Amino acid sequence: MIVSLTIVRYRKSLIPFALLAMAAHRLPLVVNKKCSFWKLLGSGRNGTFDLQPDWQQWGLLAVWDNREAFDEFYNKSFIHWWWNTFTNEKWTILCEPLQSHGKWNSKEPFGKPDTKVIIGPVAVLTRATIRPNKLKSFWANVDSVANIMTNTPGFITSFGIGEAPVYRQATFSIWKSIEDVKAFAYTSKEHAEVIKKTRNENWYSEELFARFKIVDSLGTINGNNPLKGIEL
Repeated sequence: MIVSLTIVRYRKSLIPFALLAMAAHRLPLVVNKKCSFWKLLGSGRNGTFDLQPDWQQWGLLAVWDNREAFDEFYNKSFIHWWWNTFTNEKWTILCEPLQSHGKWNSKEPFGKPDTKVIIGPVAVLTRATIRPNKLKSFWANVDSVANIMTNTPGFITSFGIGEAPVYRQATFSIWKSIEDVKAFAYTSKEHAEVIKKTRNENWYSEELFARFKIVDSLGTINGNNPLKGIEL
């Protein structure tokens, strides 16, 4: 299994093609038998859960049978042609699941891996469907945690992605090591308080948390490859 997250950027004048892609790219993904799970995603501006959409930046997260299946899609598909034609920047990270807990649309897209020993850079996906009556409380707590994360040692970059504005949100973050992830998750007072609230106040109707081994990094986003110079 290979998991890909591709982030693309459109010129302002071509934003209508970005919106059209959310419909036009569905059929090619549905009929691709080597892709077991996919989500076309919008993007926030601040690299985490975000109410402010970035209309120029969009994403595709997909689960492939193997690297060969991804390479075929990446080099020969209609979506690849679309990206090359209408976007001015494209970056893809390829990963293998290390740990995954929870569900996404009632599915376990990454299986149930539970790797105990994790070495090297890691990617982390945190995804949730927020209950409508908990939206106010959720959004009131987002900024404080986001600011801490971006200033934590070992943090490389992150992307705010989502299937729907406001209530279906995800953050995909990249770290130098699992120790850096744990330091942020367990030693940050603000983060610990927010996690406690999610449980006590039952913010989410569905959630998923996954960690990944980074396999490859292709292309650039915002002018650079986030993993350039980092040994994978």
